Amino acid sequence: MTQTPTSSIKIGCIADDFTGATDLANNLVRAGMRVVQTIGVPQSPLDAAADAVVVALKSRTVVADDAVAQSLAALHWLQQQGAQQIYFKYCSTFDSTAQGSIGPVTDALMDALGCDFTIATPAFPDNKRTVFKGYLFAGDVLLNESGMQNHPLTPMTDPNLVRVLQPQTRRKVGLIDHTVVAQGEAAIRARIDALKAQGVGIAIVDAVSNADLLRMGPAFKDLPLLTAGSGVAIALPANFGLAPSSQAAALPPATGRQAIVSGSCSVATNQQVLHFIQSGRPAMVIDPLRIAAGVVRAEALAWAQDKLASGPVLFYSTADTTAVKAVQGQLGVEEAGALVERTIASIARGLVELGVQQLVVAGGETSGACVQALEIGQMLIGPQIDPGVPWCHAATPAANGGLHITLKSGNFGTPDFFTKAFFALA
Repeated sequence: MTQTPTSSIKIGCIADDFTGATDLANNLVRAGMRVVQTIGVPQSPLDAAADAVVVALKSRTVVADDAVAQSLAALHWLQQQGAQQIYFKYCSTFDSTAQGSIGPVTDALMDALGCDFTIATPAFPDNKRTVFKGYLFAGDVLLNESGMQNHPLTPMTDPNLVRVLQPQTRRKVGLIDHTVVAQGEAAIRARIDALKAQGVGIAIVDAVSNADLLRMGPAFKDLPLLTAGSGVAIALPANFGLAPSSQAAALPPATGRQAIVSGSCSVATNQQVLHFIQSGRPAMVIDPLRIAAGVVRAEALAWAQDKLASGPVLFYSTADTTAVKAVQGQLGVEEAGALVERTIASIARGLVELGVQQLVVAGGETSGACVQALEIGQMLIGPQIDPGVPWCHAATPAANGGLHITLKSGNFGTPDFFTKAFFALA
């Protein structure tokens, strides 16, 4: 069943993971759009009116053919809803497998839309992701010096985005550099025309500040397809006559108990786990080597039951790179990740059944597993906690009255994120 097409859906978004989807939705909401995020391609009408819809897929680390198939299914549904512009969203670290999913998905969407040119920029200055001369920086260092070179699933060892993307696509990749972006809409449009004349089909775009992103927005108004991280989204609602409004982020009042589950191994999430523990709050580590025994879920929920009344509890499998590799060596890379995801998702479901109605989930793969375990189909996007991370509200069979949930990318958030998230909701 599909929704009757309406002109209200201005931007139709396809995100390659669940936390990335909420990251994008958050920026659209901040800029004035009412946003609904769906988990996978919807099988039913939207629960609420929306200016933008973000279809969250779990396609970042699957084989390219599967990523393409999922993305085309999402595109077809969004076209049925009358979406006026399509936005393919990937991570601000531009990561994909060695075989690539960003390039193949971009090619497939361009073919389906009859589109001869699009842009690619993962820049998100609010989260210290910037692009300069086509090179991606994370904070003050190049991407391959940021820790992403050690990512267990998508290691990034080359910060040059033109060089990374070119082998993944059959189209020629070019660059719109910072000197052009700084001149604004007319210069950007002129550069696009020049690149198209040279046979370029995809252009990496520099951005080192939000001002750069805002200059891009008007220049991209007429492109059928945009591919980017979430940063460019701050500039798009204005193309449809929308301005920031608190009403766009309104959610039902928060009630119930509070919990955090974390499966991310990123540097940022490691710091957040440590901060939570050092603040004296209860935390329990999930040992992947004990999961196979089949007792971890029951132990975890029993441990949490009497602690939830006093405040948030944390379950985490977060570990440093050496520990992760040791586990992968014993269980295998894919099996180690899948075991942890399934276990944390099962714990998350159990926590909600124990009365948790405010849930923080850290890690992209973990978030995907948790929303599936909770049978969440759609989420209304609410206020921001930290750049790229909003609170959301969703219906789930596990909680009467719905669940407030935030899906945090492993790399996002300040060190005190786990301790401040619930204050932001209150």
